[in-house]
Amino acid sequence: MIRKHIVFYGSVQGVGFRYRARHAADLYGCTGWVKNEWNGSVSMEIQGEEESIDQVILAIERGTFVRIENMAVKSIPVVKYEYGFRTR
Repeated sequence: MIRKHIVFYGSVQGVGFRYRARHAADLYGCTGWVKNEWNGSVSMEIQGEEESIDQVILAIERGTFVRIENMAVKSIPVVKYEYGFRTR
């Protein structure tokens, strides 16, 4: 079990990014949150198995209008007893 803080840059707001993230996280059993930032990026904290997190990101990228140009990723401590994935 790992947790990552990821900031996505590109065409990531107004394209269903957060909806896709929440749906994919539920599908692959990940927890955490996703939110739009003031500068046009999207921030996410996601927790789960590394393979599951990778699948969530791939599912988001398959979005019709989503264009991830860059990601800033860092590992952060796991949050115990977290349930679900929410949009902030």
